[in-house]
Amino acid sequence: MQPTSISEREGGLHRGLTRTQIVMIGLGGAIGTGLFMGSGLAIGYAGPAVILSFALAGFVALVMVFSLSEMAVMHPTAGSFGTYAETYLNPWAGFVVRYTYWISQVIAIGGEAVAAGLYMTYWFPEVPVWMWSLGFCLVLLYFNSRSVNNFGTVEFWFALIKVTAIVLFIILGAATIFGFGVPGTGFHNLTGLPGGFLPNGFGGLWMAVIVGIFSFNGIEVIAVTSGEAQNPRVAIPAALRTMVFRLFAFYLLALTIIVTTVPWTATGVKVVSQSPFVSVFAHSGVTHAAGIMNFVVISAALSSMNTNVYLCSRMLFSLSRGRYAPQFLGRLSRNGSPVAAILTSGACILIAAGISKLTPYAYNYLLGVALFAAILVWMMILVSHLSFRRHHDPLSLPVRMPFFPWMQYAGLTMLAAILVTMGLDMKFFYVSWLVGIPWVLLISGAYFVWKSKHGPQVTSVLT
Repeated sequence: MQPTSISEREGGLHRGLTRTQIVMIGLGGAIGTGLFMGSGLAIGYAGPAVILSFALAGFVALVMVFSLSEMAVMHPTAGSFGTYAETYLNPWAGFVVRYTYWISQVIAIGGEAVAAGLYMTYWFPEVPVWMWSLGFCLVLLYFNSRSVNNFGTVEFWFALIKVTAIVLFIILGAATIFGFGVPGTGFHNLTGLPGGFLPNGFGGLWMAVIVGIFSFNGIEVIAVTSGEAQNPRVAIPAALRTMVFRLFAFYLLALTIIVTTVPWTATGVKVVSQSPFVSVFAHSGVTHAAGIMNFVVISAALSSMNTNVYLCSRMLFSLSRGRYAPQFLGRLSRNGSPVAAILTSGACILIAAGISKLTPYAYNYLLGVALFAAILVWMMILVSHLSFRRHHDPLSLPVRMPFFPWMQYAGLTMLAAILVTMGLDMKFFYVSWLVGIPWVLLISGAYFVWKSKHGPQVTSVLT
């Protein structure tokens, strides 16, 4: 077998995504229910200091996505970080990263499907949740099975709803704080409550960083789109700069509005039952605040599902083209979509959704795999990038991460510390270690079984 580059191996996908679509897909992947619903959990841990927690999480996300984008611009492939791990580390790393990421996204979509069904009961309590979940899954699988431009258009509008809601939220929140048309709340809630700005100390601030990392999870989708971008060398760097700025502004401003407008003791929770955004909208005098926010959260869930279906299918497609999965999963339709990979992922999503709805205890363990995978994949991206730089002259790169390699080392150190913290947290996050380590051992065993049957995989450095 002649060595071939992975970029050639994964050819055939249509380059139909515009720069605007890539920006909105990136925002859609990173702005989800983690901000709209999960922010209440982060506030419960850190209080007003949640602003610093998300700034730290945003720093790690920034390092990861800049490192990933360096590689994506040089090597625009559907397998993205999975193929970079395979090429710049070893085939085992590429195998584990892609299958781990695939299963984590399948689990995430299953949970989002059930969540979207639950949100719909706000308006239609008599309709079973499973019907909404199934319907949403089928519709999104249909859109993903069509051309990639069709997917980009759908995701553009989903993301636009979220972005519009956040902008309006920030405007209303600022008016409430400074007293434009309503009595101003000022900044008393940031430091004037018992415990001050750091009510739960640095331990609470650090626990909220974990929630922040999971909220930013999904931003890596921008690298996966490089395989179908119209002009990746131009589109990816431009989309990256625009997206990172907007993402930081949206997250930090929105969280600042929440903890400034409403006492953190009212929005911070241990179990999420209502979005903090609802509390702020209601405090601002907006009628039907809960209904408006329910619509936004549903669109956020559907946007995340849509993006994650795209990610799942491209990971399976990449694995198939690398001979790590059945060959039929690497076939493309006439419009350039890996339909078999999409439908296979869809079947697994429905299984995950069923487990999530019928047996929540078992789903908690599946969620543990997803939590562990999120940290593992980001760490592997940074390690791959360190190896990538040894093969390329920095001056030849269209995009360069500043302060290399210290930023990568800082990101890896923080991710490792977060992973250790998750293992020591016996209330919830420990489950990630409980099932994450066995998963890595299981998928590693599968790799070595595959290798014994197929022999060593022959690849070359990406060209």
